[in-house]
Amino acid sequence: MTLTDTLTATLTDEKEAVLELVRKYHQAKNPPRGFEPGVTEIWPSGATLFEEDRVALVEAALDMRIAAGHSSRKFESAFARKLGLRKAHLTNSGSSANLLALSALTSPQLGDLRLRPGDEVITAAAGFPTTVNPILQNGLVPVFVDVELGTYNATAERVAAAIGPKTKAIMIAHALGNPFEVAEIAELAERHHLFLIEDNCDAVGSTYGGRLTGTFGDLTTVSFYPAHHLTMGEGGCVLTANLALARIVESMRDWGRDCWCEPGENNKCLKRFQYQMGDLPHGYDHKYIFSHVGYNLKATDLQAALGLSQLARLDEFCAARRANWRRLRGALDGVPGLLLPEATANSDPSWFGFAITVRPDAGYSRAELVNFLEDRKIGTRRLFAGNLTRHPAYTDRDYRVVGELTNSDIITEHTFWIGVYPALTAEQLDYVALSIREFAEGRH
Repeated sequence: MTLTDTLTATLTDEKEAVLELVRKYHQAKNPPRGFEPGVTEIWPSGATLFEEDRVALVEAALDMRIAAGHSSRKFESAFARKLGLRKAHLTNSGSSANLLALSALTSPQLGDLRLRPGDEVITAAAGFPTTVNPILQNGLVPVFVDVELGTYNATAERVAAAIGPKTKAIMIAHALGNPFEVAEIAELAERHHLFLIEDNCDAVGSTYGGRLTGTFGDLTTVSFYPAHHLTMGEGGCVLTANLALARIVESMRDWGRDCWCEPGENNKCLKRFQYQMGDLPHGYDHKYIFSHVGYNLKATDLQAALGLSQLARLDEFCAARRANWRRLRGALDGVPGLLLPEATANSDPSWFGFAITVRPDAGYSRAELVNFLEDRKIGTRRLFAGNLTRHPAYTDRDYRVVGELTNSDIITEHTFWIGVYPALTAEQLDYVALSIREFAEGRH
């Protein structure tokens, strides 16, 4: 055995010894804990992390994989295969993924199809702001439509009514994991020559008509924030079946450069010093030619290593979310004063949360119920921003509203959600349901 072989074997043994200590540390740090009603906090969302996740993170750190590299590319390939799409590009957040997806549609490389300032993009009025913000950030005009109570999604009928001469795209999120009528809206988009972006951040693993959400649009986005189906801590992803759009996304994510070499690669195209683009001199180094006004929105291999570990459990996580949602739905059936959530017809959601709307005639208010739950250490969240048009950030912005936003206003006043994420136990879920029922029946 050579000196190099001996050194490699020694380093391998030392690394394995460190990782074995990490496993023991994880076990010691996470002993089984009992649930004490009213004392143990029940979070509405959170990461579900295991021993192998901690090991994956530490191993990446030991290898000093501090930038995007092998693990990032491996995750992109695996995640694209999981969703049945051709390309995936990791980003530093789901919000950045939304920004990249919408910005890609403004690329000059799309010719007459590109979105230009003043063009309209249809979206839902009730949701999270980063589905809408990229529209404004690109000088485009949001066209807001209302959503349905119960599913909390826009419908194909509402979207169809909003299409006008300036409409160029549709960008909507699947609400709390519940699919919107994505097949019908995708058909609308195709018929009217519109782009469709699916914000799939809350809905990984959901299906509509037996087909995964995120596979209907021209582009789809995912978030890996701890609240979501998979986590990298922070992180997100843009996916597509369209290789031309994928190339634009990659360019805009990576400073706007035209080169597609990975970090550490050179001359993958075999003509690095033979390009002539823009007004640059012939032969200008292709690694430093920029074809888009881009960003640096890459993720790191530390994040991707955690993502790969989490991805192995995706089906398990989705099954747990569905089971937890069903348990709450059955336990809360018939509780007076509440409108309970319903899956969109023809869908099988991989739920992000369990939405509850307190009816105006309930005899109690959303705030009273939420305060009761929070006092019992049961965490709640609003349905994100509610009606976005009522927020100060949008008061002086150019947008259009089609129809009344009645349900979005009801959501703003009367809706909240509770958790269904995989780490919640049956005992905790039953306590949540019992608490809600106790409060409502005591006020009715």
